[in-house]
Amino acid sequence: MSSVAAHPAQPATTAGVPAIQVQNLHKSFGSNEVLKGIDFHVDQGEVVCVIGPSGSGKSTLLRCVNRLEEPTSGTILVEGTDITDPDTDLDKVRTRIGMVFQQFNLFPHLNVLSNLMLAQRRAKKRGKAEARDTALRNLEKVGLRDRADAFPSQLSGGQQQRVAIARALSMDPDMMLFDEPTSALDPELVGDVLGVMRQLAEEGMTMMVVTHEMGFAREVGDRVVFMDGGVVVEQGRPEDVLGNPQHERTQAFLSKVL
Repeated sequence: MSSVAAHPAQPATTAGVPAIQVQNLHKSFGSNEVLKGIDFHVDQGEVVCVIGPSGSGKSTLLRCVNRLEEPTSGTILVEGTDITDPDTDLDKVRTRIGMVFQQFNLFPHLNVLSNLMLAQRRAKKRGKAEARDTALRNLEKVGLRDRADAFPSQLSGGQQQRVAIARALSMDPDMMLFDEPTSALDPELVGDVLGVMRQLAEEGMTMMVVTHEMGFAREVGDRVVFMDGGVVVEQGRPEDVLGNPQHERTQAFLSKVL
């Protein structure tokens, strides 16, 4: 049985509450204001694809949602919990959020199975047998159970990224954040990774995806958000934003990438 399909229903306390709610979010690096008052949300079970040119603030927004970047001001709620509140237990909240980066961030000295077991043992306090079973189940999910004993250097980039997705899933997250997960891959390796992400979406996983893959955004996204210059310029259904963009900045961007 797949881990996502078997994921328990949301607790009653979060019923109807957005998975992610961002309110008036600002982020500056020195004098450079990268996010300029972002209001943004992702509903439970929704797939939101964030698109836009390089430097538009997409990845910074994603990293603020997981508090890998410290917001300058504004509020971020994860399933109703204010993660910008200094009293919030960030480690506890982060166990609900799976994160997949451009670079795979696998431990090179550990084999695939150990990469998947480590965080489970440390953060989830799982026993060795449970962590191993969970790891193998998620490797099966991404089509790599037969590579459990391989080391990252023995895998292609696409395989390493699928391992990274399996590692995130092994923590049984409520939602998944993807930061341009295919941008470091050779073109022929992109499809397998997007296929895994498409499967997760079909199983109801809440997902926020920063991506340059317009085909994926069109096919899999419930909503597309176009960012430019640190603001949300336009958002809506994929067929509207990608097929009939209303803002001239969105039109100019899409004319170059579609």
